[in-house]
Amino acid sequence: MQNKFLFPIALLSVVLIGAFGWNLHQDKQRVHELTLATGTKSGNYYPFGQAIAEVVTQQNPRLRIRVIESQGAEENMRRIEANEVQLAIVQNNTEGGPSARVVAALFKEVFHLIVSEKSGIQNVADLQGKNIALMAEGSGSYTSFWLVSKHYGLKESDFKFTAGSWDDATKLFASGEVDAIFRVLPPGSDVVRDLLQNTRGKLVPIDQGAAMRIKVPYLEADVIPKGTYKADPAVPDADLPSVGVQANLLAGEDLDPIIVKEITRILFDYRRNLVAANSLGAMISQPGGSGSLSLPVHEGAQAYYDREKPDFVAANSDAIGLFVSIGTLLASWLWQLRSRFLQKQKNRADKFNLDILSLIQQIRQAKALEEIDRLQAELFDIFNQVIVDLDEDRIDSESFQSFTFTWETAIKIAGEREKMLRNVQFVSNCVESDATLTKEREI
Repeated sequence: MQNKFLFPIALLSVVLIGAFGWNLHQDKQRVHELTLATGTKSGNYYPFGQAIAEVVTQQNPRLRIRVIESQGAEENMRRIEANEVQLAIVQNNTEGGPSARVVAALFKEVFHLIVSEKSGIQNVADLQGKNIALMAEGSGSYTSFWLVSKHYGLKESDFKFTAGSWDDATKLFASGEVDAIFRVLPPGSDVVRDLLQNTRGKLVPIDQGAAMRIKVPYLEADVIPKGTYKADPAVPDADLPSVGVQANLLAGEDLDPIIVKEITRILFDYRRNLVAANSLGAMISQPGGSGSLSLPVHEGAQAYYDREKPDFVAANSDAIGLFVSIGTLLASWLWQLRSRFLQKQKNRADKFNLDILSLIQQIRQAKALEEIDRLQAELFDIFNQVIVDLDEDRIDSESFQSFTFTWETAIKIAGEREKMLRNVQFVSNCVESDATLTKEREI
């Protein structure tokens, strides 16, 4: 009688175990499709989102991220709340929603107010009565402009403004139809450099960042360093006061913590790959600074950040007492060691910059295309070494940012020198060909 009951129970157990094992296997093989909302293709968020998607899928083929365009931070936040996207890049001065969670702080951005020289605009207050080009409504830049104008006592009726793309804004600026452009961009942005070098435009200071932070705590008083957009003559010609914000990667609260932890792990463990895909990746960091969003960190990301966090107090209460007693003696030594380490990082970064400046001088004096090729190869060798040093903390992210500006300048100068030498070679070949033809005709 017992056997009659035991057999069905055993069979049911086997079936349940098999079903559980099959489901576990299927879950491990499942490909997760995610959508990342960024910004316009002409901005910084979209290409950075593509870099994230590329690196994540390279390291874990079961995670596939589709990058989509948007009008910017406010739209991205709405999409996160509506569960239309699982991931989004948002500025930290954007009003948060209850479902949004922070994954990582990505990179710094600063407010850029670019005006035409003939406009007479010297500060933000001078915008009254002028025409201004803004980004599309709903973007972080659009929202940031109204924060600035409100702080300086300006109302919407005090000036005319046009909202649209960067390309539209630059065309209007070049034709003189607008007096100013406002954008929030990483310092050293190529689009700003091109605009300043190809028009009679200049940067205007926004010098009350600390005061603005009183009402908007996520803003930071910041500067655009001297020479950011041109070295000689320097543009700007002195450190220019501005306001800084942080671009952050967000995830929806309901996104599987295991998936978020894996994405976070890849972004930090393979930061070198991210930097190779997009140099802004050098600034990625754990959220939690003074400029962070007033949003909780996603539990999956927090699990990564806490991965090596031990229950130290409970397990080492006796040892803690010993460490406290000798802590004062060690503090001075550690401080000196830290200072030496930071100085060593700076010295190494300075050496790379000096090497680049030396190569720039050689490029300008190059007489042959073969010499240009050799110098360009040296530039890329230096860049590869700097990425390795960044990953191994031999230089810091700020020094890397300064280096990339100098390196990109050298690459552009090399390209221009190569073009000039090719033109000279072409003309020389044409002259020789004409001379040969003339001689043949005389014969």
